[in-house]
Order: sequence, then structure tokens, then C-alpha cells
Amino acid sequence: MKLTPLDSKMTNGGRIEVVAYGDLAGSSDARTAEQLFFLREARMQLKSVRITLNKGKIRTEPGALYHMQGNLEMKASTGGGILRAAARRMTSGETFFVNEIHGTGTIILEPTYGHFILAEVSDGSELIVDKGMFYCGIGELDIGVVMNRGSGVIGGEGIFQTRISGNGIAALFSPVPAVELEEIDLAGGKLYVDGNFALMRTGGVSFRLEKSSKSWLATSVSGEGLLQVFEGQGKVWIAPTQTVYERLATPEGLHILSQATGARSNMTGRRNG
Repeated sequence: MKLTPLDSKMTNGGRIEVVAYGDLAGSSDARTAEQLFFLREARMQLKSVRITLNKGKIRTEPGALYHMQGNLEMKASTGGGILRAAARRMTSGETFFVNEIHGTGTIILEPTYGHFILAEVSDGSELIVDKGMFYCGIGELDIGVVMNRGSGVIGGEGIFQTRISGNGIAALFSPVPAVELEEIDLAGGKLYVDGNFALMRTGGVSFRLEKSSKSWLATSVSGEGLLQVFEGQGKVWIAPTQTVYERLATPEGLHILSQATGARSNMTGRRNG
């Protein structure tokens, strides 16, 4: 089956691509054929990550490999030592061991109907992403953890997030298509987010929680509550449509989204009262 590139980036040692499969031809099972029909009508694409190595290396999460071809060797690695791997596992939720594939050839990772972001990291820079987003990376990448002091759990980001540094390209699993992400350059300013849809930020951006109003009383009646605040020199990537998809996945989601924003909580209360 022909694979169509949706996104592609080059680095020393090879190329990494997000590729799409064509329409699946069908199944002998009627229920599966029905699901395929609705997937085609919804324009959902089966996707994979394809890596072409030229004397380079990639690291992937265990179980991500689909198939590979060429002069390649796979090794299991702690990704920086046992203590570092243990800390990464206990804090950010990343796996203890990672697979490293070295050499020259082509690697295809497991297909999915999910979405991917290809993010470049160069020497002296770093990305901080939600835990579980890192899928694979090409080049010399270091995967560690960063601690959100005090406010991470309440703010929805968690106490620990994944830090990606080094020199290469990371493929990140995204809750929304890459075209629906919004890239915001703070340029020393502030970004206020009401919700948990800020997916990642560059290392020069700090994160904290802040009341939406000066007093707790005003905050409690404003309907906004606590806001996520990002500040500094760098960029933040947000996924404004993430909450839309999450609500559509619930029985009342479409009804709630059909109401005016300020009326949603009142309408929900009347239906449940």
C-alpha cells in the first residue's frame, strides 16, 4: 500500500515523516466494514511514523515498532542510566527502557488513527510536553522530567512533565490534528489559559496558576476560577479544539456545545435538576 507523506523533517542522520495510508479496501466481517465506511465518511486517516536512517539512530517507546528494513540494529537502553530511567518512569510516566535503532534503513512504527506533531529540538533549546506525548525521536535527544512546583496537579498539567532536549526531531502524539494547534510567541509577555489544552512549551517559559480575579470571592463568582499562566521568552502550543472533541465524546456533548457559552452550565443544571 502506498504511504502519503503528511509532514516531513530532515536532520543529521535521516528523515522522519508522518505518513497516511490509503483507504482500507475492506473486510470479510460486516461489522468491520461498517466501521470502515464511517471512518472514510469522517475523513479519518490511518497514519504512521516513518523514519529513514542514514547511519543515524532513533529511540522509540517499547512496542511502537511495526517493521523495519535495512542494515539496522535494535538495542534496549535506559536512555541515560538506571537512576535517570527510574526517575523518568516514576515521575513523568515514560517507560523505564527505550528501544534504540541504529544504522541505515527504513523503520515504520505502529499505525494509528491518532495524530502526530514533528517538533525540532536543537542544541541549547528544550521542549516541555505533557507526559505520554513523546512517541519517538531521531538524533541525539535526551528525555527527562521537569517539575511543576505547587500548582501542577490543580492546573491539570500534573506535577511532572516530559522535558526533551538535545539535537534532533521528536514525534509527539497529539490529541488533535497538527493543523488545529495554535503557536503563540510570548516574547516576554504572558498567556492566560482557562483549561488544560496547552500541550507544550519551550524551556524559557514558566508555568503557574493564578486567580482569575484579585480576590477569591470575585474568582468564585466569575465562572473562570483558576487560570494557567505561561510567562517568559519562548513559545506555547495550545489545542483550542481539544475540549470540543472531549465533549463530543460524551452523551450530552453536542447539546452542551450547541448552547451559548455563558448558558452552558445553566442549561446543564436545568436538564439535570
